[in-house]
Amino acid sequence: MPPPLKRTSRFEDFPLTRQEYISVMVHFYRGEIHRSISWRMRTDATTNWTILASAGMLSFVFTNPTIPHIVVLLTNLIIMSFLNIEARRYRYFEVYRARVRMLEENFLIPIITRQLESPMVSWREMVAMDLDLPKYKTSYWEAIGFRLRRNYVFIFLIVLGAWVLKLALHPVISFDPSVIWQRMETGVIPSWVVFLLGTLFYGIMFLLIWVGRRIHGGEPDDEIAGLERNLEHWKL
Repeated sequence: MPPPLKRTSRFEDFPLTRQEYISVMVHFYRGEIHRSISWRMRTDATTNWTILASAGMLSFVFTNPTIPHIVVLLTNLIIMSFLNIEARRYRYFEVYRARVRMLEENFLIPIITRQLESPMVSWREMVAMDLDLPKYKTSYWEAIGFRLRRNYVFIFLIVLGAWVLKLALHPVISFDPSVIWQRMETGVIPSWVVFLLGTLFYGIMFLLIWVGRRIHGGEPDDEIAGLERNLEHWKL
């Protein structure tokens, strides 16, 4: 008869000591910090690409008077594509940033203040659930509106100013409104259609800013404070 197999001890058979618990939480916090910084750097890189692409397009347009002004407006399509990428990256960043803030508020602050009582009783369960089934902490439209307010609205306005300047400078310098209006005509597209499309585009842009701000009642939505306290973002 073979000897009976010895029962292998399981991890669950041994309770965690206080020192082990704190050590695990510290390493977990450092890991979430690293991931949030990594996604934050990717988000900033997208903004840099947008600025470089816009500057390159504007330089190309202004170096040759024969290049039509509509090319400046088409730059907005490139910016919108980068904004879409940045919003997606920002949503990933918010996942890890929210965990970092949850740990800071409910684990680190009580230790630092020596008042060992977490402000939120169920924060451990919420973080554990988020590790098991991660969930975005901000919607796509919130991310679009936030990045527009913080960065992209200025890039769009620069492009708008460059478009008006292009109309005034080329082919010859003229700041007469009637002349600028005539120059808006592009091929078979009349001036009023170009003006209407430009107005519609920038109107939609400002609408996205307003909608992204108002989706959750205008609550704070920056990366420093606010989102981790909106507990509906943590629910399944």
